[in-house]
Amino acid sequence: MRRLPPDLDPPSPDSRPAARSRRPRTLLTTLVAAAALVMPLAVASPAQAAEWSPLEPPLETPWTDDVSPSNALPEYPRPQMVRDDWRNLNGEWEWEPAQEGEAPPFGRTLDRSILVPYPVESALSGIGEDTDRMWYRRTFTVPEDWKGRHVKLNFDAVDWRADVWINGTKVGDHRGGYDRFSLDVTDALRRGEQNEVIVGVHDPTDSGQQAVGKQRNNPGGIFYTSYSGIWQTVWMEPVRPAHTTRVDLTPDIEGETLNAVVHAVRAGGVTAQATVRDGETVVGRASGAPGSTIEVPVPDPHLWSPDDPFLYDVEVVLKRGGKVWDRVESYAGMRSIGTKMVDGVLRPVLNGEYVFQMGPLDQGYWPDGISTAPTDEALKFDIQAAKDLGFNTIRKHVKVEPDRWYYWADRMGMLVWQDMPSMAHQPGQAAQDQYEHELREMIDQHRSFPSITQWIPFNEGWGQYEGARITEDVQEMDPSRLVTGASGWYDTGNGDAIDSHIYVGPGDPEPATDSRISVLGEYGGLGLRLDGHEWSPGNGFGYEMVSDSEALTTRYEGLTAGVQRLERTNGISAAIYTEITDVENELNGLWTYDRRQLKVDAARVRAAHRDLIAGRPVGGSAELPAGELRSLRVTTPGYDNRYIRHQDSLGFTEVVDESSSDLLKRDATWRIVPGLADDECYSLESLNYPDEYLRHRESRVRREASDGSELFREDATWCAVPGLSGSGVSLRSYNFPDQYLRHYDSELWLAGVGGPEPYETSANFKRDATWAVESPWAQ
Repeated sequence: MRRLPPDLDPPSPDSRPAARSRRPRTLLTTLVAAAALVMPLAVASPAQAAEWSPLEPPLETPWTDDVSPSNALPEYPRPQMVRDDWRNLNGEWEWEPAQEGEAPPFGRTLDRSILVPYPVESALSGIGEDTDRMWYRRTFTVPEDWKGRHVKLNFDAVDWRADVWINGTKVGDHRGGYDRFSLDVTDALRRGEQNEVIVGVHDPTDSGQQAVGKQRNNPGGIFYTSYSGIWQTVWMEPVRPAHTTRVDLTPDIEGETLNAVVHAVRAGGVTAQATVRDGETVVGRASGAPGSTIEVPVPDPHLWSPDDPFLYDVEVVLKRGGKVWDRVESYAGMRSIGTKMVDGVLRPVLNGEYVFQMGPLDQGYWPDGISTAPTDEALKFDIQAAKDLGFNTIRKHVKVEPDRWYYWADRMGMLVWQDMPSMAHQPGQAAQDQYEHELREMIDQHRSFPSITQWIPFNEGWGQYEGARITEDVQEMDPSRLVTGASGWYDTGNGDAIDSHIYVGPGDPEPATDSRISVLGEYGGLGLRLDGHEWSPGNGFGYEMVSDSEALTTRYEGLTAGVQRLERTNGISAAIYTEITDVENELNGLWTYDRRQLKVDAARVRAAHRDLIAGRPVGGSAELPAGELRSLRVTTPGYDNRYIRHQDSLGFTEVVDESSSDLLKRDATWRIVPGLADDECYSLESLNYPDEYLRHRESRVRREASDGSELFREDATWCAVPGLSGSGVSLRSYNFPDQYLRHYDSELWLAGVGGPEPYETSANFKRDATWAVESPWAQ
């Protein structure tokens, strides 16, 4: 492979068919059969074009070498509307850069070869260049058995403007980088002969006004490499003149029905029939006019959830005069989304029950394919990785994935918050109109995926305008889901959620109200370098760097405990950690960017998430004898005769024994009382200075009298957890739950394992932060 150089600019952390009778079958069987039908169409050999070969990416994923012209994403691309007949046009195309105003290169071999559908900037495309205008060309023949049917040419995503010609005739154009479009190319085709398709693409990325998400022409910091041109599957299918174009499926749990709206063309005199099956058992069937709501009975529905992602098979046929004109197969998950008061706090509910939603931010970038996962297994990997770590939610961040990504989320049981890709600039009127068009397309094309539970039209004010109106518009477009008007920064004042972003956090997010739930839409960003797994070695960053996997895992557990506290104190109902994988120079993933190394202890992270979602104390809890006097002994080998004491108001450890002075014995004795900020935790009151407590201030731990502030009460509150070293007890800070009471060089500190300060070193951290609760040295 030729090597594709990474961006080496230092990052800035501050930048932020004719129907036929057959037995019913499950959708999975249908998809497998459909994939088996993929046969390459005849393609002209580029007489002068260089043969495709991949570049070597800065990092290779486990699937990089699986990609070739013969297997470039061969799976059926539209799992919610499956037809048996189709042909995949992914593979080797001719390609070359273009100039503005240049005539289409009809009948001419282009200079180079590209592997579709990988974007031109990617290593897998074989191009690895950034150009804003380009031509694609290939030839194909149409199967003879398609005769008498219309032929649709489908593009699942082209970034950004696409103009398409067949045999010299322009058949259509499209603007939008994230939505699919279909063209009826029947009249331009030559039957039984080779046909030429030309696609012209213009993508200005962030020098234009369109939605771009995290793409930038000059990537750095929290913004990444652009992806241009064809970046999702291109394919063809034959249809009857009257055919289905979209199926909207909305579950009604209370009514025990699945509401189906069948969109169709040339549908005069046509009846749409929808059938719901559980395996081969028909559970409901109903008919109606295309475009109307067809209520299909689903008695005693088997509900979809992350713990039980059950899917019904759905068949839709169009009939006219007793003849079936079109048949498509789909699927549906019966589930409801809403909000309700739970113990006095407004919470999101799934199937009427409150479930804390815990997930990672998922940006959908790849070091070899940029925007496009190298294979379907790779596409599935990130969802499985999140599932394996105990997450029940993913926030798909300012990017829209291929339909198969949502299909896997549906099948595997993952709640999805779907962002609208952001604009890079404040938009003018034309850009606003285009944005709202693409927003509606995103919702319409994804409204039937049960995994999607929430729409987010704006992120952190990027290109945000008229936020309250846009939020209302989205609620009207899809009243079956929740809508967050803006994730972070500029709250719209309406919608279903108040969404705070706090790094590293979890901080103090806005509390829930009587009309809006509270969510922590972004926090975390703990960074860890792993040699050999960096996009640009030495240039990576995180919002806070840690030293090793142990430190990252321990800090993560603590942050999760902090999230749990906020569930109780601020009424938050969801949290999104940044992020599931590293992305280019961002090193804050739980996995490396190449998906080869998991950075954390999976069992511990999974246990923390299970505790959080189940409502059990994260990391467990330890009981202390409230109201009684005790002394706290060091457990570090070689220092286990030392006890916590105060001296001149500062906290230290010192050797205490029977021969010690009465003053030292009293200084080393503490009354354990209910936590000043939370009586589920504890505070340590000095024996010889009543009403003075052990608290942290500027990380140093000291004995002080209360000043009456909430800050003091929180600083002086410690949550007891099972000892980090496996015995005794550890004292976790109430307001910095990823940090613990630790001794270091005899001094007491509030410390996070693996942090930048000397007292945060990983060496002996678990022992140093573990205490034995002993009988008091004084009374």
